[in-house]
Amino acid sequence: MSNGAPINPATTIVRHSGAVLHRDLDVDLCVIGAGISGVTTALEAAKLGQRVAIVDGFPALGGQAVNSIIGTFCGLYRNGTHGHRFTFGIVDDMLAYLDRNDACHYRHGPMTTVVHYNEIALSRWVETSIDAAGVIPVTGAILREVETDGRRLNAVKLVTRYGDVTIRAQGFADCSGDAALAYLAGLECREPDEKVYGSQQVVVEGLDPDAEPPSREELTARIEEKAEAYGLMRKGGIGFYFPGKTYAVMNMTHVETPLDPIEASKTGLIGKEQVDRGLKLLREEFPNVFGNLSVRAYGFPGIRQTRWLKAVHHITTDEVVGQTKYDDAIARTAWPIELHNAPEGFVWETFDEDHTHYVPFGAMISPEADNLVAVGRCIDGDPAALSSVRVMGPCMAQAMAAAHALDLAGSGSVHQLDIRALQDRVSDNLTRTDGVAP
Repeated sequence: MSNGAPINPATTIVRHSGAVLHRDLDVDLCVIGAGISGVTTALEAAKLGQRVAIVDGFPALGGQAVNSIIGTFCGLYRNGTHGHRFTFGIVDDMLAYLDRNDACHYRHGPMTTVVHYNEIALSRWVETSIDAAGVIPVTGAILREVETDGRRLNAVKLVTRYGDVTIRAQGFADCSGDAALAYLAGLECREPDEKVYGSQQVVVEGLDPDAEPPSREELTARIEEKAEAYGLMRKGGIGFYFPGKTYAVMNMTHVETPLDPIEASKTGLIGKEQVDRGLKLLREEFPNVFGNLSVRAYGFPGIRQTRWLKAVHHITTDEVVGQTKYDDAIARTAWPIELHNAPEGFVWETFDEDHTHYVPFGAMISPEADNLVAVGRCIDGDPAALSSVRVMGPCMAQAMAAAHALDLAGSGSVHQLDIRALQDRVSDNLTRTDGVAP
């Protein structure tokens, strides 16, 4: 006996007619990529009154921040144990949500402050914020074609499991991570001459919350000593712990991230096998803390740097180290040079407490396009310089600048902006000095 709606056993027979299922959508701004860069761009543009669509190849929003379980916001704070925050705006909303839900932990390390977060809570902030802002999500969508007219992008053509979608827009933001929009639009892009490795992140559970975890130095030294015996490519690793919790985010792997459909598909298998080997090492080498360790969730393979825009300005390592203050600066950070260019390790060049380096707007715009702005991993720089500005803190600042730049440009060109007007709109992310972490 059922107390719900009456059961209806009827069905309808359907057969594909051969016609392409298709939807059209007209918006002010189309954002390609729904990671932290794309979400921040979309939310900021919506605050400006724009009609926004956000597109991602994953069937869910959040990009790598959620689906690759990055687990930590880096580059948000000035260097020093209790440094001031560099990025504000959308970041304030996000951190407040995570704080209310006991879903973040501020770790004041010897270099800087980072924010560890619960990826499930972050995913709900992303989804509820996008919905409340009226942003139109198109998930599980693969970018197949970009329609252009001279220096302007007019539309993107997408393929989904439910049919094709064409989105026409006045402005476009490439937050794809691989410069997928710029590349398919025929714009010049860069690829690194040497490999840059990604990581297979994982959430583990079974930690003893009362046991003292090994220090980062001890953990890294033991992994380096035992890596070969356990068949690990990366000879180091880090764990992001939450005080009093029985779970943590672990990063002990390096995996290739090729721009090839077949080879890229193998990455997840290789990464998970490396995770399993790494956990075996931890259980056997640190049984008092990790003896009952098991995997709660494997993330999608995390990608660091693959392909990016060739922009008006190419950020160099010397500019990062020398703290160049560009006339068109729109974001700042002090994150180290973190170049993962070898399977066994990576370059880690830190800066002192007074260091600040900047992101110029010129690194976000193509000399060949008037209504496209790149954000995050898609902006232009040499591989080492890019590694210091592609983390989530400065990416969110870039995203806010992208939304305001496209709003200011309107139907005109991002090359003809009043840069002072743009900097005024994002001034907190350039000059504000409060915001000390809890």
